[in-house]
Amino acid sequence: MDPENVSADYLNNIWKFFASLQLTIVVLLSLAITSIIGTLIPQNEDPGVYFQAFGPFLYRLFDVLDIFDMYHSWWFQMLILLLTANVLVCSIDRLSLTWKIIFPGNPRFTPARFRSRKNRHEFKAPVVPDRLSGTYRAFLSKRFHHTDITPTDTGVALFAEKWRWARLGVYVVHLSVILLLMGGLVGSMFGFDGFVNIPEGESVDTVRLRNSSETKKLDFAIRCDDFDLSFYNTGQPKEFRSSLTIVENGKSVLQKDIIVNDPLRYRGINIFQASYGEMAPPQSRQRIPVPETITLSLTSTESGMTYQETLVSGQTITIPEGGGTFTWTSFSRAAEFRGQPIGPAIIGKLTPRNGDPTEIVLPLQFPSFDRMRRGEFALAVIDRQPDTPLQPDPVEKRYYTGLQVTRDPGVWIVYTGFILMIAGCFVTFFMSHQQVYVELSESRSGSRVMVTGIAHRNKVSMANRVEAIARQLEDVRG
Repeated sequence: MDPENVSADYLNNIWKFFASLQLTIVVLLSLAITSIIGTLIPQNEDPGVYFQAFGPFLYRLFDVLDIFDMYHSWWFQMLILLLTANVLVCSIDRLSLTWKIIFPGNPRFTPARFRSRKNRHEFKAPVVPDRLSGTYRAFLSKRFHHTDITPTDTGVALFAEKWRWARLGVYVVHLSVILLLMGGLVGSMFGFDGFVNIPEGESVDTVRLRNSSETKKLDFAIRCDDFDLSFYNTGQPKEFRSSLTIVENGKSVLQKDIIVNDPLRYRGINIFQASYGEMAPPQSRQRIPVPETITLSLTSTESGMTYQETLVSGQTITIPEGGGTFTWTSFSRAAEFRGQPIGPAIIGKLTPRNGDPTEIVLPLQFPSFDRMRRGEFALAVIDRQPDTPLQPDPVEKRYYTGLQVTRDPGVWIVYTGFILMIAGCFVTFFMSHQQVYVELSESRSGSRVMVTGIAHRNKVSMANRVEAIARQLEDVRG
């Protein structure tokens, strides 16, 4: 066999594979299934949460398959690329025929194509065809972009059409889908989403990536010049505002005060106001004695009952209703939770009735903190001895601002895709390639007129339009 023919057949088979409807169905079903999995399995949680929920074997398997961050996994990106290639090849494969219809070299019309149509309207006019044709053509020229006239065996035929390009509407929608997919892919591969806490008066040039131990170094530094916090009368935060300065090569290049939903944007990076916190005072100013005894409140999520237990450090108590045991293991004057300071706290070990021991943190300042754990019991420290103020010395409060720092280079591709999708859907559903045919035949009293038309979409609307044109032409006199 000729090597050139083998190569041509091979390329043709590849083209058919990417142009097949079966590939579209398989890829869309795969994306639907993975989206369901991504909904059932929370994404980007702490590894310890997954390890406790699935056990060591499934944890390792899911970790290898990137199930915990599957929207950034290589196989999910391959599915997106495969769908993009499928849509692109299908569009190119079908565009060649449509292109010939939209841009014909020498537009012609075939009277036989229109004479056999059912939605035609006929009437008689007391004017001969040669005189009437000019008037009718002027009438059609005002309503259609292109008109043509040609003699027939029995008289004259007029042809008018508009919006040939409306057939491209579906391809504009296809292009918008490709841009949406590529924009998401570009953002996934080259963008990032991170967080950083900046105390007042300090600067940082590195952010910690979301739910990851990795960091991202910026090409500039972010300095928090000031942080302002206002409250409602109820004591709830009303607004928190950060005065930020971008420092590049030792020089201040941009300054802006940001609040929630009003970010600072610089060189494609968005800096959002996300949170705030109070800086812990120096240890020398914290006179917090270690409690000798504490009283715990234990609230059952099943029965709603609340119990109280008093214990000393190192003591283990039995949780009511068969909830397991709790041991007070230590006390921290400056505890942290997921990298955030939460003040003095009791550290304990909770052993459920059917589970492994878990370390829990019970901040003295936040009694409802343990409810976020959503366990069978919510624990809280409601009393301690000696009962002394946590911070007896008056100190000036100092805050830090919590910023979300993101970069998505594919966002403008996505915006372009949305705009094209709206335009393509409008053209596809509300516009159509319309053609009208008017034939004038000689009769004893003047002319016999037949009016019909076709459209590649919205055929009912086109039938009504043809009927309206016929009524208007019947009232026209040459």
